[in-house]
Amino acid sequence: MVVEHDVTRANDIANEYDCLVLNEDATREETLKEAGAARADALISTRELDATNLFVCLLATELGIPTVVSVLHQPEHRELFRKMGVNAVKSPDQLAAESLYRTARQPAIIDYMPVEDDAEVFEIKVSDAAPIAGKTLEDARSGGLIPDDVLVVAVVPQDGSGPRIARSTTEIGAGDRLAVYSGRGTDPAVTDLFGFFDDYR
Repeated sequence: MVVEHDVTRANDIANEYDCLVLNEDATREETLKEAGAARADALISTRELDATNLFVCLLATELGIPTVVSVLHQPEHRELFRKMGVNAVKSPDQLAAESLYRTARQPAIIDYMPVEDDAEVFEIKVSDAAPIAGKTLEDARSGGLIPDDVLVVAVVPQDGSGPRIARSTTEIGAGDRLAVYSGRGTDPAVTDLFGFFDDYR
């Protein structure tokens, strides 16, 4: 069930997606009840203002909806949502902007996922010039190439043999794609290990 106050958008959603659309105001308790709050497993609020989202989430919590999620537009409001037990995620526009900026700043990073603070899991392709290429993970670590806060988690070999868990005996080849955990994120000292020395610093 989608609740949308704007009649044009409500009609567009109803025409494009296979779902029920209620053309009402989600900031009204009666609207959420009409939308089936008593039977709902989750509510996701995606309004343009954090204050509106916060109010909708408050209503959802009071109505006993077990999982409440909201788009977050201002990072400084995250603590307010957390105190209410609401899982707040960045807006699609913010995520897209961050992804575009990251791609421009560090084109070697195929994909990434923030963990906490600076820590990230990211995917990167090993270049021919990578110091780690041709070495096992054990040799690379004992040789001081891999920092203590960096862990290669999985490898997708260039030969197309499919993904595998990275072990100490795994040899890394040029062209392999790696899933990497880094406590310092995609710091150039980390990406240099995989042969990308020209990323912005």
